[in-house]
Amino acid sequence: MDYLKEAFLKIKKDMEHLRSEISEIKRTLQINPTNQQINSTNQQINPTNKIFPTHNLPLEAVKRPNIDISIGNEGVPTNQQTNQQTNQQTEKEGETDKISQIRRVSEIIDSLDSLKKEIRSKFKKLTSQEMKVFTSIYQLEEKGFIVDYSLLAQNTSLSEISIRDYVRKIINKGIPLDKKKQDNKKIILTIPQNLKKIATINTITSLREL
Repeated sequence: MDYLKEAFLKIKKDMEHLRSEISEIKRTLQINPTNQQINSTNQQINPTNKIFPTHNLPLEAVKRPNIDISIGNEGVPTNQQTNQQTNQQTEKEGETDKISQIRRVSEIIDSLDSLKKEIRSKFKKLTSQEMKVFTSIYQLEEKGFIVDYSLLAQNTSLSEISIRDYVRKIINKGIPLDKKKQDNKKIILTIPQNLKKIATINTITSLREL
């Protein structure tokens, strides 16, 4: 269950952040095509080289003005060309990052689905009585009790002999359940923290009923 714990903790840590990122990515991807169309329209409406009438201007106005910056192709200042290239490169890098984030989200969702399927598959193997015993152990531990056969017998109205048999079957079916001897005599039953971090008893019950 260690790999399940690691995968789930990573999912739990990243999911909320990634949800907001997905929303932002979708919003950006919707806006970018619109901005590109607007920029294209503006370029058509506002050409770089404008023609000004000169017949009504004094001779001094016809003279070429002094321009400090060098002029590149098609009359566009070279610093403007550089800025445009830099902006385009930055936009491409941003889009690549967004695609990587989307793929990461997809992988995490797939991992979460696999976890759910494995939990469902394991607990589907339990009989109703076995599930009753497991649920009682989980719930009693959550309330702070030290769970042994005697306490389970009181809580489930089953005999200690029956509970011992159910516990053995639960463990044999691959369900995480620990047995520890206290003072070399009393058997203490505990649910591993790895499983508790992956799913609550309500989640386990819901997945089992699917």
